[in-house]
Amino acid sequence: MAAFWQQRGRRQENGGLGSVIDGLGSVFDVLLANARLVLGVSGAAVLAIATLAVKRLIDRATSPRDEGDPKAEQKSLEESWQDLALIKTTPKPPKKQRREDLSKPLLSPARPVMPGEAPDPRGCSVPLGAPQVESSPVRCLTLQEKLLSHSSRVAVPEIQASLVLQLARSICTQLQNFLRSKCPELPFGRFFLSGALLDGLEVLAAEHIHLMLPVVLDTGLWSLISGEDTVVRNPQYWMIRRIDLGYFPRGRSPWDRFIVGRYLSSSVLNETLHKLLVASINWPAIGGLLGCAIYPVVASRELKLEVKHDQVELSITLFPVVEMEDKVLLAVPPEGLVENLWLESFSRAEVSRVKELDAGDSGARQLCLRILNSVCRSQPSLHKLGGSPVTNVILHLSDTASDWAEESLADRFQQVLEELVASLEKGVLLSYFNPKINLFSGLLEEEIDEMGFVLYRAISEPELLL
Repeated sequence: MAAFWQQRGRRQENGGLGSVIDGLGSVFDVLLANARLVLGVSGAAVLAIATLAVKRLIDRATSPRDEGDPKAEQKSLEESWQDLALIKTTPKPPKKQRREDLSKPLLSPARPVMPGEAPDPRGCSVPLGAPQVESSPVRCLTLQEKLLSHSSRVAVPEIQASLVLQLARSICTQLQNFLRSKCPELPFGRFFLSGALLDGLEVLAAEHIHLMLPVVLDTGLWSLISGEDTVVRNPQYWMIRRIDLGYFPRGRSPWDRFIVGRYLSSSVLNETLHKLLVASINWPAIGGLLGCAIYPVVASRELKLEVKHDQVELSITLFPVVEMEDKVLLAVPPEGLVENLWLESFSRAEVSRVKELDAGDSGARQLCLRILNSVCRSQPSLHKLGGSPVTNVILHLSDTASDWAEESLADRFQQVLEELVASLEKGVLLSYFNPKINLFSGLLEEEIDEMGFVLYRAISEPELLL
């Protein structure tokens, strides 16, 4: 009690805020005292739960923060998710019965008893002597069974996957032939497809695929510079610098036309290819040949094609790619003034590592990854967690959790959710292949809060995601 009055005294000293809080508390007490008379038992319970959550938020806002506790910020975030869960899961009061509903019969009228027939004591119309079928008890599925059932439902049909791959390969061949005839001086390598569908990790529908355009560079004329050593200070990006211009002047390399400030510009290369896709290629003729309609996306910053077939609709994204010094760099510059940056991609290494681990212990990592990818695609607030972030969590967890057998799928699924929530609380998820990279660095605070709240609830009820 003494502690309570001391805390109240401190609130009164803070510019009269304590008196305002006490006034609100008195109002809440009066509401709760009369809620049962006005709202009934269910309405009073709803009001009590909501009032408790609001009081928690007010007390936390007015109580002084312990400056010596380094985890105060993290505790505050977790308690906020708890209060949000308390408010959002509050049961709704039962619907008030209308007067006209009272006139509706609750049961269908019983069949009249015919002369010489004994009435059915249960009021049903089952004839006498008919065999009675015992109703089987409702069987509650475990999380393991629900996950396995979910994985079978989200699998892409083989017919659809085969048709999508056939269309994408045909478009890939047509585009390669066009660039060789239109720009024979540019040494592109052999185009190839990439993405979750090729890796066996696609879920729900085969709607997206990547078309990679290899840019072949002479290693004697180009070198790599890490993004950490540039003004952007970002380890996710690299710059490709033209070297030895004194001995090998501009024009020696066919890619010199895309140089900006002695660096190979990913933006200029993308803009050139975008003009070719939109204005130079006869897509109606190619689509008629392949039995589909192909439309280049004009307004997108990415190089993208939309394909519409009678049976499927497909989005193809083109990526110029440079493979140099064991690095895979994509022409995906960040938004802003810097246009010479190339994004380092680890997707090929990540998927290869997951498959390698599964092959070593007959594990279910790929199965777990497919389920999580389907969850992220079906939940709008979790879209940015799918793919690389979830894959990296599974790879990090594989270093500590050794049992990845299919029988342990439910335990590993639950553990991945816990690791994701812990990473979101800190706002940090380190890349498995480069610990200097934070995969959450591009997320907004609101996005982190929303994803954290959804996954925090799912830890106690994983079925909410399925």
